[in-house]
Amino acid sequence: MNRRNFLRGAGAAGTVAFFAASPLAKAVAGSMDNSKLMGFKAIPASVADTVVVPEGYVAEPLISWGDALFANSPKFSQSNDSKAQEMQYGDNTDGMTFFPLSNDRAVLVANNEYTNNEYLYPHQGKNISADDVRKGQAAHGVSIVELMKKDGSWVVNVNGRLNRKITAYTPMEMTGPARGHDLLKTKADPTGTEILGTYNNCANGQTPWGTYLACEENFNGYFAASKDVDLGGTYKRYGVRAKDWSYDWWKHDERFDVAKTPNEPHRFGWVVEIDPMNPNSKPKKRSALGRFKHENAALTINTDGHVVVYLGDDERGEHLYKFVSKNKYKPGTHASNLDLLEEGTLFVAKFDGKEGEMGGKGQWVELTFGKNGLTPENGFKSQAEIMIFAREAATQVGATTMDRPEWVAVHPNNKHIFCTLTNNKYRGVRENQPLNVANPREKNPYGHIVRWAPKGGDHSSSEFEWDIFVMAGNPEVHEGLMAGSANINKDNMFNSPDGIGFDAAGRLWIQTDGKYSNKDNFAGMGNNQMLCADPKTGEIRRFMTGPIACEITGLTFSPDHKTMFVGIQHPGEDLAPSHFPDGGNAIPRSTVMRVTRKDGGVIGA
Repeated sequence: MNRRNFLRGAGAAGTVAFFAASPLAKAVAGSMDNSKLMGFKAIPASVADTVVVPEGYVAEPLISWGDALFANSPKFSQSNDSKAQEMQYGDNTDGMTFFPLSNDRAVLVANNEYTNNEYLYPHQGKNISADDVRKGQAAHGVSIVELMKKDGSWVVNVNGRLNRKITAYTPMEMTGPARGHDLLKTKADPTGTEILGTYNNCANGQTPWGTYLACEENFNGYFAASKDVDLGGTYKRYGVRAKDWSYDWWKHDERFDVAKTPNEPHRFGWVVEIDPMNPNSKPKKRSALGRFKHENAALTINTDGHVVVYLGDDERGEHLYKFVSKNKYKPGTHASNLDLLEEGTLFVAKFDGKEGEMGGKGQWVELTFGKNGLTPENGFKSQAEIMIFAREAATQVGATTMDRPEWVAVHPNNKHIFCTLTNNKYRGVRENQPLNVANPREKNPYGHIVRWAPKGGDHSSSEFEWDIFVMAGNPEVHEGLMAGSANINKDNMFNSPDGIGFDAAGRLWIQTDGKYSNKDNFAGMGNNQMLCADPKTGEIRRFMTGPIACEITGLTFSPDHKTMFVGIQHPGEDLAPSHFPDGGNAIPRSTVMRVTRKDGGVIGA
């Protein structure tokens, strides 16, 4: 598929030409039935302080930051202390999974990525006290809440036995190659095996054995130094500096003071496996999946039974990874599957192709000690160090730098994988991020979605074929590549694709976390949004728009696909004029929305 065929054509004809030009697109189309996937009428862009969905649909709040998790939880107030927050739903909801228990009972597990201090505290984060820090840490992590059917709708059950809050100070076990390594040892944990907490959990994953994967992303922004300290290159590569992002945890919790606890940053940036069905279980950090800024963990079972997990590292110029388990999945034997993510092999992607084309072939390069230059001579003394410094290992083996690889999603047919590349202002600007075949747009303000198929349908194969599914853009402002690919037009344009996920029918849901200025390069795009795409035809329709200054992120469905759960994160960030969801003069709160059809039908159909 060359650049000319990729660019916009005349309406529907251009889209057809675009998809006819890609061998991978033909393979995708050939593997799917001819049913029409999308049955809803697309909605226009919006700048309103509310959630808008298509005609015939209803979007209602399910649970918001500060709402009760337990029957005795205090009522939400901005003045709540840390003890109250420990019993309330966390802030800035993100990735989530719906675990059914029966026809009328379920568990919703959701990440609480971070906090907006301008709303978390009446003083907006100034002169942080010890209890303020504890409150902030309690608002991070993962919320586990039971749901029940009431009058036909899913609602929160505060009396649920499985309700639980996992925070930035919940004890966790380190597993895998890095377990017990000297770089993970601290005064509080001289064994390097027990870590307190998880935080900045962006997106998620789900295993067929019933566990939840929470993915630690921007962990670096919580560390600071109380005095001058020489932070070497490995800290810099992960963004750890002498100054934090104004959370100020280090002032009252020395774990986050790198001058006092220099190994603590190595204890974050992992995938955390949680058993939501056992409220007494200890979460496990899975070091075999590598340490970087994890976005999500898209898990599939290969035809030979091995577990394969695709992983994005959400930073400009970082990489795409794949994990293949050592042992095989055994259906119906819960206990034997619980540690499948403890041992395996991590790979990183290398994209190849001819200049000017929008597709090609690629390979997965193994990140194993002693192979591909991962040797003591190049600074890697063990497999543990390769996992702790996975970014450096990826650079050593020549992995392709990407435009912020975020969510990865595996199509229900298990043959095709999609990944959002959100944007990259450094593409073609910084020496270490030149234009490349998979990231062909300079400064890339709008982002794109790449997809690939493993050779022979084997996810353990080292080879794959890839193309670009969509290049976001603004055809009302630009021509050429900045206008977007052929399946972008004035009615569905968007920027910064972030969250993605498939439903059972194969509809691809695309969520955005981009610029919402609605002017200049982003004129006509409005607030952040969620779109629906047909992977076969390339058609994209806008399904949802969010309130002022929000990100739309997190997606899960009830088993009958008649209820969709979607996250509205950071409405009104930086004191933007939002009062979502309560209206009036209320402070804005991140919220999980429950979306249904008025006729009780399947979402999107």
